Amino acid sequence: MFVGPAVISLAVIGIAPLIYAAYTSFHFFNLTKLKHVEFIGLQNYAFVLTDGVFWQAIGRTFTVLGMALPVQVALGLVIALVLHQPGLTLLKTLARLGLVLPMATTYAVVGLLGQVMFNQKFGVVNQLIGFLGVDPVNWIGNSFNAFAMVIFWDVWQWTPFVALILLAGLTTVPGEIEEAAKLETKSWLTVLRYVQLPFLVPGLVAILILRTADTLKLFDMVFTLTRGGPGSSTELISLMIQRVGFRAFDQGLASAQAIILLAITIVLSQLYIKFFYREV
Repeated sequence: MFVGPAVISLAVIGIAPLIYAAYTSFHFFNLTKLKHVEFIGLQNYAFVLTDGVFWQAIGRTFTVLGMALPVQVALGLVIALVLHQPGLTLLKTLARLGLVLPMATTYAVVGLLGQVMFNQKFGVVNQLIGFLGVDPVNWIGNSFNAFAMVIFWDVWQWTPFVALILLAGLTTVPGEIEEAAKLETKSWLTVLRYVQLPFLVPGLVAILILRTADTLKLFDMVFTLTRGGPGSSTELISLMIQRVGFRAFDQGLASAQAIILLAITIVLSQLYIKFFYREV
């Protein structure tokens, strides 16, 4: 009776739509031709797997992941190590509160914030660099700049999340072992590698899995910031699925794309656990 409501909610919100998407992916299912729904087997999957546009969107998505995630982990680790140092209790408390703000901001609002800040004519950033005599930069209207903004904004929003997870991992390191290690060596890298890092591995694996899944389905922030443009330069896979399903109205093809994306996410998660996770 206690777990029943949670199980029912999970079934309604998560499992039922997944089953429906799997069912739809095996059918010709266009919202403009609902009278002509028919079973077509693996045709949608065959089309997706041979579609160059789909793999280009996958490539852009993995580029964002490959560039944003290492920066988030590196910056998050530095922030966690600084906050783990003794002293400055009030400042560290304020810093922890500040780290929560980007995470508490929804993706869509982050994208709108980027629109306001990086607008070529009226953006705050161009106004600030204008005081230095620098000409306005087309941050969002240029393909390269827009893609860089997507990565930068993702790093800004989720580095605090990484920092807090790693800081929680550092608090599990036995104090006496850490103090003994610091007496044995003055190298903080040695302490990090042999004493602290083993306790950070579970958190790092969780970060890899969660951030990979979040990046592969990243939609709101990019949609409100660039709409996938200019052209298709920032059309990540989630934006492509939305375009196929709700602009071209091809629900069957969009469902096949989403199922393939889910399979990629599961495979990556299992690889992370297999190759990186170790018991302390």
